[in-house]
Order: sequence, then C-alpha cells, then structure tokens
Amino acid sequence: MSALATLSPNLRGALWMLASTAVFSVMAALIKHLGTSVPTAQIIFFRCLFGLMAMAPFVLAHRRELYPVRRPHLHLLRALFSLSGMAAYFWTLTTLPIAASVALGFTKPLFLIVLAVLFLGERVRWRRALATLIGFLGVLVMLDPEGSVGPVPLLVGLAGGLATALAITTIKTMSRTERPAVMVFSFTFLSALAALGPALWVWQTPAPATLALLVAMGLFGTAGQYLAVRALSAGEATFVVPIEYAALLFAGLIGFVAFDEVPAARVLLGAAIIVASTLYIALREARLRKPIVASREAGPDLL
Repeated sequence: MSALATLSPNLRGALWMLASTAVFSVMAALIKHLGTSVPTAQIIFFRCLFGLMAMAPFVLAHRRELYPVRRPHLHLLRALFSLSGMAAYFWTLTTLPIAASVALGFTKPLFLIVLAVLFLGERVRWRRALATLIGFLGVLVMLDPEGSVGPVPLLVGLAGGLATALAITTIKTMSRTERPAVMVFSFTFLSALAALGPALWVWQTPAPATLALLVAMGLFGTAGQYLAVRALSAGEATFVVPIEYAALLFAGLIGFVAFDEVPAARVLLGAAIIVASTLYIALREARLRKPIVASREAGPDLL
C-alpha cells in the first residue's frame, strides 16, 4: 500500500481497476462451475444475499438517509432491470465460453447510447452513431450457430445488455430526486427479496463444498465491487474505466486453463469489434469533456 501511495492517482486507479477485473473474472469462473450443479436462480439469490450482507454496515451508517422514498415505482423498475441483466449474464456464463459471455456484456454502452437519445434527451453525433452501429455488427459477427455461440445464447446476452442499460438509465432518472443511500439500499434489499422466490422454487440444498464455492463467489463479487470503487475514487473515470476491457483477456485465459475453452475465430473477432467500438465512444466523450454514459455501477454482476 505504501508503494501505491507513491504512484500518480490515475496509475493507482488503473491498478485498482485491473485488480477488480481479475477478481470479477474469477467470480465468473466460479459461476460457470457452479452452474453445472446449482440452478441459476439459486446462484443469483446467493449473490444478492451476499450483496445485502456487504451493504449492512453502509445501511447502518446512513440509516437516517433512507427516507423519504419519493418515486418507489422507479426503485422497483431498477431492481427488475438489474436482476434481469444479472440473470442473463449468469445464464450465458454457464452456456457460453466465458470470453463470449463477457464480450456480450460490453454491449451495455451501445444500448445506453440509444436509450440516452430516447429517454434522456441527449444528442448523438454521427461518429458515436456509427461506432454504435459497428458495435452491434460485432455481435452479428460473433454468431456461430455451428460453434460456441448459437442464436439463443446470443439473444439472451443481448437482452442482458439491454436490461443493464435500462437499469442505468433508470438510475440516472432516479438520481434527480432520490438520495444515493436510498438508491443503494432499495436495490440491495429488493433484489435479494425478489431473488428469493425463484430460488426457493428450484431449491437444491448445496453440499458443503458447493456452499463453500457459493460463499467464495459472494466474497469475490464484493471484493470486485470494492476494488472498482477504489479505482474510480483514485483516478479519473475517463482513464480508469477503459481498463475494465482487460476482463476479456482474463476471461479468455481462465476459460482456456480451467474449462479448456478455445473460442472460434469469429467470436474473437466480434468481441474485438465490440470492445473497439465502445472504447472509441468512451475516449471520444473524454476528449469532448462530456460525462461518459457508458459508466459502470459497482460491477457488471449488479447492474
């Protein structure tokens, strides 16, 4: 830690974000492994439960800021969109190569561009529009019906990206009237509550070893969120956020070593197109000194 203190803020932020992407990649590998024996709904519940436990100290410290709730319908919508995005991401992790699932998660900024125009009244210049179109073309390039990416997992992954983008758009709308503490607690509580029903419907009592992996998944998820917050607190978002694209490299490496996954060439090409287009959008917005609409909220698994 003393060595980190001597580095520039942006470099410290980049290292924190690099650590966050590595930790989230390990969490993704645990989800993929658990998906072979544990229903996805149950995995989601444990993830939400650990999120609620991690938020407990925050809730206690800010309990006086948890009311009033001015727009409860938006809190419900945000929880619905976020849980839908999480479910799609977790399911694709158990169905697709990890690298392909992570790449589909990067479509979130592309959907955000469209939603910002439709619901937030933002203007999009032709360069951003073209980069968005190219990003979606990258998704089509990934389609490999005879290989590792079929149409159904691809559509589920896209639906997850759209749901996550809708969650972020809802958050931007809520932020005009709701306190941050209210937004954090409402999502954490509502997501855990909503995930309980589907988990009970398919409940399978986990063996001790499986329960240990579920606990590890929760710990890695919480640690990844903490590291991401440290990254964004230390450095400029325009410098730090693009580091999260390293998740694709970590995911590919873990998939190859742990699951013997070798994505097809067209999957890798499509992923590269998606990353390039979203990275271009982020960097161009940074040059124009505008807020980046493609920001992340505490990690991909909670969006």
